[in-house]
Amino acid sequence: MRLDPVEATAADVLPRLRAVLDGTGPALGLGGADAAPVGGADAAPGGGADAAPVEAPEGTAAVITTSGSTGLPKSVVLSRAALLASADATAARIGQGAWLLALPPGYVAGLQVMIRSLRAGHEPIVLAGRFEPAAFAEAARALPAGARYTSLVPAQLQRLLAASDDDEVAWSLRAFETILVGGQALPAATLERARDAGARVVRTYGSTETCGGCVYDGRPLDGVGITIVCGEVRLSGPTLADGYLGDPELTDRAFATDADGTRWYRTGDAGVVDDGVLRVSGRIDNVIVSGGVNVSLDRVERVVREVPGLASAVVVGVPDERWGEASVIVATRSDALRRSASARLDEARRAVGAALGAPARPARLLLVDELALLPSGKPDRAAIRRAAAARA
Repeated sequence: MRLDPVEATAADVLPRLRAVLDGTGPALGLGGADAAPVGGADAAPGGGADAAPVEAPEGTAAVITTSGSTGLPKSVVLSRAALLASADATAARIGQGAWLLALPPGYVAGLQVMIRSLRAGHEPIVLAGRFEPAAFAEAARALPAGARYTSLVPAQLQRLLAASDDDEVAWSLRAFETILVGGQALPAATLERARDAGARVVRTYGSTETCGGCVYDGRPLDGVGITIVCGEVRLSGPTLADGYLGDPELTDRAFATDADGTRWYRTGDAGVVDDGVLRVSGRIDNVIVSGGVNVSLDRVERVVREVPGLASAVVVGVPDERWGEASVIVATRSDALRRSASARLDEARRAVGAALGAPARPARLLLVDELALLPSGKPDRAAIRRAAAARA
């Protein structure tokens, strides 16, 4: 099946997406610009001019090249059936209505916003340009009457809350039937503040390989299965990707079929299921060894983000002459934080030490003007790690 590489703007994606959903158009090639081409008449894996073109399997709706936040980009093959199963399961859980697109349309979360809105018979309202609270509020006003929905990453929600002294921004937080928040862990303090502001927030968990969020507030959508194998979260159900384009070995490593014939996606995340609720503790491989002790950077980051002024901080590992490796907090510079950076670091070290033990305490707090972000809106952890190591 031919792929149609698409410029990742809503104006380009939407008309092609309609053709994909009604079965008349070619599969969409979307995702990171830094990745290898995903196929089509002039594309080949690795970009070699003489390599044979790669086409998507029949039934493919989109091939999304992931942003590679912790590793190399991968081109994920999503079928029309899987994308529609995800959209319909979301509607069954939170309802149908008009959606505001505030996420990049070339990644799965943005793509699903458009699919859900079209599925409900509404043209999605698109927030163009850089995310700004005032523009978001104006776009929310443009949604038709009735149930309204949107999907955000935590940093966007934090910006809206920071600007909620403005009446229009405050109204926009209350205007939505549901605000889905995913892409990374949402700090508990941010969630509490959002709910105090009247926002109806639902935390989502999933990935491109699961057509986006498939676990809402810890509970799987209809048809989605969860199991824990050797501490790793695995997911099943009709929303799973077919695999990775042109990479059967990687597909076999990431997707496993059990003796009953159920196909599971190995998320690479550590977690537990407690009374039917999934609790994810972080990436299995996002661990450093500091002074001979394994330290989960995800767990450290979760504690650090509860410290006032550090809600958007990123924690990365860097080489350390004494301990082998150490964790560093990287946060954006602000007047309040700049005046009290030392106190914030001390507070973060005390909180982490109390929660996780002394070896997990961050060594430094590094202030930057802006955190490096991927096109998907997630922190570019590889770039942040390199910057932190260079300033060690």
